Amino acid sequence: MKRALCIMSGGMDSTLCAYLAKKQGFKIIALHFDYRQRTQLKEKECFEKICKDLGVYKSYILNTDLIENIGANALTDTKIPIPKNELGQNEFPITYVPFRNGIFLSIAGALAEKEKCQSIFIGVVEEDGSNYPDCTKKFIKKAQKFINQGTAIKHKISIQTPLIKFKKKDIVSLALKEKVPLELTWSCYENNDLACGECDSCLLRLKGFKQAGFKDKIAYKI
Repeated sequence: MKRALCIMSGGMDSTLCAYLAKKQGFKIIALHFDYRQRTQLKEKECFEKICKDLGVYKSYILNTDLIENIGANALTDTKIPIPKNELGQNEFPITYVPFRNGIFLSIAGALAEKEKCQSIFIGVVEEDGSNYPDCTKKFIKKAQKFINQGTAIKHKISIQTPLIKFKKKDIVSLALKEKVPLELTWSCYENNDLACGECDSCLLRLKGFKQAGFKDKIAYKI
């Protein structure tokens, strides 16, 4: 049975990708990264619940606190405030974590080699995101090339990005159509209890639900 390594943050996009991979007949190897982000406790909780609902073959939670040590972002540095109500106002917002997807995909490449996976699924969104440079189709194409050049396996690993050209409303609609439990997912950059409703990620999520014509089941502070 073919295997897919699914990078899963506990958020909507990566969760939908994992369910789509399962629908395609892949056995799911779930991978979650702990880089000491503000909402890691909630993200880990969501990841574990999603893995149980999805019935994954195997799951990994890997420590990547080197990302926190590098810093320069508001997700790991609590001294830097999370921007509020500034969606789309900055080319590279302070919530951008330097080369995060590059680090994640490098590690995923090694794990995919170990687990004999044919594909890596990652929920990057280029069209309707926060302008992160490591969420583009061009970047993913080059990442796939360096993974295949740097791994000792006979078959080629493909990086699957089924949502890369989606709008958030399309992600919400498809997820609900595929019966993905979005109430188990988390998007907030700041809180572990009630989603703040003001950070870029919350605003994108709320915008997606509103435009898709559905109500988000998670609770918001604002």
